This record gives sequence, structure tokens and C-alpha cells, in this order.
Amino acid sequence: MNNTLYVGIDVSSKSNVVYLMLTNGDKFSNFSVANSQDGSKQLVKRIHAVMISESLDTVVIGLESTSVYGDNLVYFLREDATLSSFNKKIHVLNPRQVKKFHDAYNDLPKNDYVDSFVIADCLRFGRINKEVYMGDYHYKALQNLTRARYFAVCNLIKEKQRFMNVLFKKYSTMTQEKVFSNTFSTTALAVYEEFDSAEALANMDLHELTYFIIEKGKNRFPNPDSVAKAIQKAAKSSYRLPKTVNDSVNQVLSISITSIKALESQIKEFDKAIKAQMELLPNVLISIPGIGPVLSAGIMAEIGDINRFENQAGLAKYAGFAWRQHQSGKFESTSNHMTKRGSPYLRYALFQSALRAEFCDPVFSDYYQKKITEGKHHLVATNAVARKLVHTIFAVLTKDKPYQVQS
Repeated sequence: MNNTLYVGIDVSSKSNVVYLMLTNGDKFSNFSVANSQDGSKQLVKRIHAVMISESLDTVVIGLESTSVYGDNLVYFLREDATLSSFNKKIHVLNPRQVKKFHDAYNDLPKNDYVDSFVIADCLRFGRINKEVYMGDYHYKALQNLTRARYFAVCNLIKEKQRFMNVLFKKYSTMTQEKVFSNTFSTTALAVYEEFDSAEALANMDLHELTYFIIEKGKNRFPNPDSVAKAIQKAAKSSYRLPKTVNDSVNQVLSISITSIKALESQIKEFDKAIKAQMELLPNVLISIPGIGPVLSAGIMAEIGDINRFENQAGLAKYAGFAWRQHQSGKFESTSNHMTKRGSPYLRYALFQSALRAEFCDPVFSDYYQKKITEGKHHLVATNAVARKLVHTIFAVLTKDKPYQVQS
């Protein structure tokens, strides 16, 4: 006999609205507690009291996957011993799944108490994923670091794009002709920042400019004189700005350079922390061509224990590399769209890995070329490679054996 209490929790920054549902779907109670340590203690005490009074043996707790507000509650529920004498299950539900379930009740309003009821009823209905929250906190710690690094990289890309837009105002021709092979090298940044205007750079003595290039480049340029000539030529043909505008551009560039250096420093610190965390976890993914230390860390952080997934199709769905089926009667569409649901961080890491694997591994390279031959766009073909890569990743992690490159 099923003696289960279903606990639906609608999480917010300040409070958690709770709905307690009995096995037959009847409401036992609903209430609100603070989203805090004390509030969570009250929650488990009330759940415990119901389990005893109703002679129940199983408690199924569910909440929606929120950005940050539910993490602490899940940690508490996993670690607290109050409910340890019962069969306890915790589910972190996809908000889209909860919304679809809510839509089935076409006469229900939308508020926190209704949402907690819907979550509880969704748990009772049972058509949900297995308990999917990561049991090994090493993966969660790694996830915190890799996601923070991801955002730092995104911010760095955006900052560099903004920098280039402003730089064009000061040195229009220099950005057009790409005088520096690395636009953000130490020497290039010194030129952008230390000369007040394109005119000042254009009128500088060529020997002094050459010495400046040698000094800032630490004598790494094979032909600093030609670099100095190219810089000066570009400066001469660049637009001249009014002094007031030029001064503001210099201020923006200086602040932007400071931001770029700070973000690059952040990323290096994240890399050190990620490397230290990865030393605590087995890493067979790095054996797959195209998946280096950073991408393997990002993939493992999002997957966690591979046993959370029944098969490679489940992993692909979690990453968003699944295609919707559109079929009716004898008709079946051959042009189906990718779902792009699940973890965007995992999908990003897999796509970046596919971009590399399709050029450095014969199996993935052949598969990529096959898709291109079929008339697929480069991005579509790369998505197909990423989906194939999921199959390989699942096999490697499941067997816990390195990938063998096929000749």
C-alpha cells in the first residue's frame, strides 16, 4: 500500500509556500515558512508530525529549479536528519514541466499557493524524472566555479567588443588594417592607452616609436621597425577627433582596459580553482579529442554522476540536443527543430567541444563532412556532431574508460 506524503514547495527569495498532499490527493494543509535555516527547520518538523499522525512511511518533496533560491533548501533537506527514519525523495522539477501540468487545470488561478499544489500533484501523478539533484557535492562545487568562469568569459567577450567599437573612433584605420596580430596584446594596449591621439602617434619620431615597441614588446618582435612604420601609417590615415570627444574616448578606453585585465585575471583564478577541484574527480573525458581541461570540467560539472541518466538519449535531452518529432497519420516531418532545453551550460560546452572534435578526430570529422555533403549548414552539422559526441561521452563515463581514437 502506498503511504506517501507529497510536499510541493513554491520557492521565492523570502518565503517558501508549502502544500502537503495525502496519498489520495486530499489536502492535509498548506502554509508558508521563511526561506531561511529557521524556516526550513519548521518545515521538516511539520512534515515529521504529519508522517507520524498519518502513519506514513514515504515523503516525496518537490520544488521548481530556480536560479539560486532553492539550492540552500535542498542542501538542508538532504543533510537534516529529522526525516531520516522515512523513505525520503527530493525532486528538483523543470519549471516548464510544472507549467504544463498547471495548464491541465484550466480553471486554476496563478499564485504561490496554487503553484505549491500543482507541484505536489505533479509529484503524486508520478510522471517525473528520477531524483536528479547531484548527490556528490564535489560536482556542485565544480559547477559553481565553471559557471562563474563562463560568465566571466562572456563578460570579457562583451567588454572586448565594446572596446573595439570605441577604439575605432580613435584609431579607425588601425582597427581596419589589423596592425597587431593580437589586438589585445600588451604592446597593442600600451599604444592605445599611452598616446593621447592618432595625431600624436602620427607625429612621433619613428625611432622613438620603434624603441617604444621594443620596450613594451620585451624585444619579442622580429622586426620592430616595420611594426612601428605600420602603426604610424595607420595613425596618419585615421580620423582626427575634436579634443573634447577625444578626451572622453581616452577615458573610456582606459577604463575598458582596466576591466579587460581584471576579467582576464579572474579567469586565471577560476582556472586554478577548477584545476584543484578536478583533481578530486576522475576525468576520462579529456581523452576525447576536442575536450580539453576547461571543457571537460564544464561538462562534468553539469552532468555530475552519469548514473543520474538512464541512457544517452536522456543525457542528450538534458543538454537540449534532442529534436522534436512532428508526425500525424502517414505524415512525418523531416525538418524538426532542436529543443534547446535543459542545461544551456552543458549545451555550450558540448557545442564548443564539437567544433574542435569535428576537425581533430576522424570519426567526428567524417560525420561532420557527411552532414555538410547532405547540404546542412555548418552550425546544423556541428549540432549533429555534438549530439553524436553525447553518445560517446555517455559511453566513456559509464564504462569509466578513456576514449580510443579510431585510425
